[in-house]
Amino acid sequence: MTHAPAGHINRRVILFILSLAVLIAQVDTSVVNLAVHAIGVGLHAPLPALQWVVGGYNLSYAALLMTGGTLADLLGRRRVLQAGAAVFVLGSLLAGLAPNITALIAGRVLAGIGAALLLPASLALIRVIWADPHERAHAIGVWAGTNGAALAIGPTLGGWLIQTTGWRSVFLLIVPIGVAVLWWAPRAIPESHDTRGRRVDLPGQMVGGLLLAALAVAAIVHRFMCPALAVALLAALLFVRAERRAGSGAMIPLPLLGNARLAAVNGVAAAMTFGMYGVLFLLPLSWLRGGVLDATGAGLALLPMSLAFVALSHRSGSWSVRFGTRRLTAGGMALIGAGLAVLAFTHAGQRLWLTEAGLLLTGVGMALNTGPVLASAVAAVEPARAGTVSAMVNTARMVGATLGVGVLGAVYAAAGNAASGFGKAMGIGSVVIFAGAMLAWTMLVDSE
Repeated sequence: MTHAPAGHINRRVILFILSLAVLIAQVDTSVVNLAVHAIGVGLHAPLPALQWVVGGYNLSYAALLMTGGTLADLLGRRRVLQAGAAVFVLGSLLAGLAPNITALIAGRVLAGIGAALLLPASLALIRVIWADPHERAHAIGVWAGTNGAALAIGPTLGGWLIQTTGWRSVFLLIVPIGVAVLWWAPRAIPESHDTRGRRVDLPGQMVGGLLLAALAVAAIVHRFMCPALAVALLAALLFVRAERRAGSGAMIPLPLLGNARLAAVNGVAAAMTFGMYGVLFLLPLSWLRGGVLDATGAGLALLPMSLAFVALSHRSGSWSVRFGTRRLTAGGMALIGAGLAVLAFTHAGQRLWLTEAGLLLTGVGMALNTGPVLASAVAAVEPARAGTVSAMVNTARMVGATLGVGVLGAVYAAAGNAASGFGKAMGIGSVVIFAGAMLAWTMLVDSE
C-alpha cells in the first residue's frame, strides 16, 4: 500500500489538474447534444445512429465506472488517471476525424471508457491527498463545482463552435485539454494505490456490461427489443450468481444489491437522468431541425437551466439539513417532472417563452435533487462502502441517461410529426420522473 506524501506537493495545481479531468468529460457530454443535428446532416445518419452517438458514450461509461475505481486502487490512481486521459483523447480524435457514423460511434464508446477511468481516479486522489476533512470537503466542492461550470460553458461554447467551425470541433476541442492532463499529471501528482482486499471482479464486469448493453439495444433498436430484453434478464440472473460466488471481492456485494433504501436512491437517480437526458437530446435536435434556432441560439437557450443549476446546487447541503433529504429530493424531482410537463406543450420547443419556463423549472429541480441523492446513497450504507455506492449511483444515472435517450428518442421518431413526437416523449419522461418523486417520498427518510 502506498499513499501520497504529505509535503512537497502543490495542492492547488493538483486540484486544477483533477478539475480539468472532470471538465473534459462533462463538457464533452453537454456539447454533443447540440451537435447531433449537424452530425446527422454531415454524415447522413438516421436518428437511431444519432442516439448511439450519445448512448454509446453513456453505456461504456456506466458499464466500466465501478471497475475504473477498482483499477485505480490496484494499479495506481495517477496512472489510471493518465490512462483515462489518453483513452479519452484517442476517442475524441477518432470522433472528430470520423469519416462515417460508425467510426464516430466507436470514438464515443472509447471516450466513455476514458471517462470511466478518469473520474473515479480523480476523486480517489482527492481522498488520499487531502487528509484533513475540512480541506478535503473544500477540494471536493471545487471538483464537483466543475460539473456545474461545464453545464454552463458547454452549450454556449459548443453552439458557437458548431456554428462557426463545424461539429467536428466540439470533439477536437477536448484533445489539447486531455493532452495537458497527460503531460502535467506525472509532474505534479504523487502516485498512490491500495490493494488490500481489492481485485477486479471480471465475471461480474463482463455479465454486468452485457446486461447494460442489452438494455441499450432494447431501448434503441426496436426490432431486437424482445431478444435484447431476454438477454438482459438472463444477464441479470447471471450477475447475481457471479456476485454471490465472488463474495467479498464482488464488484457489488450482495448486501448492497438487497439494500432497499439504496435501490430506491438508484431508482430516483435513474429516473431523473432518464427524463433530463431525453430533454437534452431531443430539444436541441427539434430546434435545429425545425429551424427555430441555430446552434449558437440553441446553446444560449439552454442557459436558464444550466445557470439555475449552478446558482442553487451549492445550497442543497444546507437545505437538506433544514428541510430534510426526503423533502428536498422528492421536491426536486417534482419540479423536474413539472418542467418536462411544461415542455410537452411547447410544440417541439417552438413556443420559446414556455420552453424557457420549463427549462428553468428543470434546472431548479436538478439543483435541489442532485446533491441529496448522492448523500442518500452514502448514508444508506456503512462508511467503508461509501466509494462503492457512490459509483453505483453514478452508474444508475448513466443507465437512466442511456435508456432515456433510447426510449424517448424512439417515441419521438415513431410519431412521424415532430411536435406530436416531442410532446409524447416529454409526457413519458415527466411520468417517469414523477414516479421517481413518489419513490423518493415513500422510501427515503429525513434523518439522513
